[in-house]
Amino acid sequence: MIAAWSYFHFLRPEWLLLAPTLLLFEWLLLRIYTSHGRQNDPFQGVIAPELLRHLRVQAHRHRRFTPSNALRGLLVLTVLIAAGPSWRQQTSPLAEDAVPLVILLDASISMDTQDVQPSRLTRAKQKMTDLLALVPDKRAALVVYAGSAHTLLPLTNDHDILANYMASVRTSIMPRAGKFAEYALKSVDLALADTRQAASVLLVTDGLGSDSTIQIASWFKNRPHELVIYAIGSEDPLQSDAPLARRQLKALANQVSGTLIDDTVDAQDMVAVARALNDAYVIVDDQALPWEDGGYLLVFPALLLSLLWFRRGWTQAWGWLLMPLLLSGSPNVDAQRAEDPRLLKRSAPAIDVNASGTPLWRQASDRLIGLWLTPDQHGRVLLQLGAYERAAAVFEDPIWQATARYYAEQFNEAALLFTRRDSDAALFNEANARVHRRDYVRAIARYNTLLARSPDFPGAADNRAFVQALIDEMNALSESQNQEDGVGSSELDPDNDERPADGAEEQSWEARVVEHYSAEEVLNNPEIAEMWLRGVQQDPANFLNNKFSTQLQERGVSEP
Repeated sequence: MIAAWSYFHFLRPEWLLLAPTLLLFEWLLLRIYTSHGRQNDPFQGVIAPELLRHLRVQAHRHRRFTPSNALRGLLVLTVLIAAGPSWRQQTSPLAEDAVPLVILLDASISMDTQDVQPSRLTRAKQKMTDLLALVPDKRAALVVYAGSAHTLLPLTNDHDILANYMASVRTSIMPRAGKFAEYALKSVDLALADTRQAASVLLVTDGLGSDSTIQIASWFKNRPHELVIYAIGSEDPLQSDAPLARRQLKALANQVSGTLIDDTVDAQDMVAVARALNDAYVIVDDQALPWEDGGYLLVFPALLLSLLWFRRGWTQAWGWLLMPLLLSGSPNVDAQRAEDPRLLKRSAPAIDVNASGTPLWRQASDRLIGLWLTPDQHGRVLLQLGAYERAAAVFEDPIWQATARYYAEQFNEAALLFTRRDSDAALFNEANARVHRRDYVRAIARYNTLLARSPDFPGAADNRAFVQALIDEMNALSESQNQEDGVGSSELDPDNDERPADGAEEQSWEARVVEHYSAEEVLNNPEIAEMWLRGVQQDPANFLNNKFSTQLQERGVSEP
């Protein structure tokens, strides 16, 4: 925006010469009236002096906002409108959006929630594809994160390949559980290493980790980049096990002077995101391109000042001469398509809406308590009183929310929330929550991870042995059951949250002839080439899963 103002100039600067003439004319009229007006006042012999003193407008001349001052302001605005201020050229097809965009896509387990159909992650990918269509000139990069962060694609102008890679993102390809957007910040630095310009960072998520707000706010404090948060999901705890943490996202947006935009069923959310993205089009050095006349923005305050003439005592008779000047000097505004992303202006943050249906008396009590206690302090009081569900709704810290959900026996919600802190205690609590909801297989995996990190963590080894005994008992029972003829064993869904045991494995061996073809045979025979292409894996999800797992082992949870 500062660079755009360096091009500020007037399209018709000769009109500025009219300003001192009009102001001098107004000053002379006021001077003549104040020096001779009282001597030639026709009301002196008609109205008593005591009453006339209170009827005169001059009795309030000590006020700054007077008819004369309002007229002077209108004079200045009118002259500026006629002069035609301008600071940017009209959009050219040769102009390019120079501000890069880095999309941080949350691929944690909670993004599989289906309160937004078909799921939060699927809807988010669809929305991002729509956004790329709205900003065709913008270079974009994609970073996915959960318990670790990985650059899926660096900055590119090829939005088609970006959309193709984005379509393959699933929660199952992430090698580590969690919801830590702060781990993706190093990936943002690497993506923007070759550009010195301020960029736009679009965070697509349904919540944050317990320490994410502090670390993200500190990162943006030392960088010129702009944060736009796209919140997807519902805040209603009845619709999902992991409600949208909108208050937490709103607090982050306020700390970094960013923008929070909620998802909608139509395209209005993506239009708002496109407006919020920081745009800076390179102005083509071509005098043939016309400059946009920004004077029309001053027409509205000028009209508001002109309305004061309808008040008694504010009429300046000669001021009506300004109306022809205002009408003749007003710029011609061409109609433009609102869908053009290069003409979109910055939008205000989305309006807060109470989607949880909280009763009015409870909202009033929350506001009253909020004068004395923070939400987390209020939640601690409710937790001590045994109002666990109410405490979970009041807490802002996700770990305290998880604790309240755990005490309320909402173990699925608690397990998802415990993944939002990267600590041994959170990992232990997540495993315990999964045990309570009979998700023994994933609980064992969490215990194994914890024991690999902290072998002496209190209670971890005993809990793991207890759960492993349950799994062994269930597997033994499964093996002892004879399957009926014609009935196959049910396959466990790898994405299913509840896996009590591994189940008995039934192996069947079947002879299969494997045919091998050389490169020459594939290239020379169209039928073999077509068959070979059908066998090529088109979905890169497995490749990404292997790649991310390797990166996690080599460099840890974030970029080096």
